[in-house]
Amino acid sequence: MSARRLIVGISGASGAVYGIRMLEALRDAGVETHLILSKAAEMTLAYETDLKPRDLRALAAASYAIGDVGAPCSSGSFPSDGMVIAPCSMKTVAEIATGVTGNLLSRAADVVLKERRRLVLMARETPLTAVHLRNMLTVTEMGGIVAPPVPAFYARPDSLDDMVDHSVGRVLDLFGIDSDLVRRWKTAPDGRAAGDQAAGDQAAG
Repeated sequence: MSARRLIVGISGASGAVYGIRMLEALRDAGVETHLILSKAAEMTLAYETDLKPRDLRALAAASYAIGDVGAPCSSGSFPSDGMVIAPCSMKTVAEIATGVTGNLLSRAADVVLKERRRLVLMARETPLTAVHLRNMLTVTEMGGIVAPPVPAFYARPDSLDDMVDHSVGRVLDLFGIDSDLVRRWKTAPDGRAAGDQAAGDQAAG
């Protein structure tokens, strides 16, 4: 494998924008992406954005139908740096946790785990039931990383786009992929630590 390659899954959980931005950021970073878009994700995309499934597929190097369990990424012989599911529904988390992989999305994730590659799930749900928590713990114990898209307010986001970018950028960090999407701690505009800046603002107020 000459270039970096990631499998990108998008489930039907709310937050299609995370998958969109992930594909855009990986394209800009020169990472080859292989997209798996669930049927429910296509519905969510229509509810939450003006984009069509073909627009997402155009952002990826390759895309596969959710029912195509014979796709290249369904096999451990398909080389990749891992997989991210953005966003990841609790249904998909449950399939991965139990190993009951009835479609290409959960099958590809199962393959990534068995090959000891990195799997990151941007899990989206609230409140969480005990079943959700147990499934996420199981995935973690299997070697996956559960990374809910939680905003970092120390970055002082000015827009929803800023909040999305920060979450996406932090997931890219987990794969060692550089991006300019994250305002790092201790990188306030005046050079002070973000915490120092907040303390100064409080004192001034």
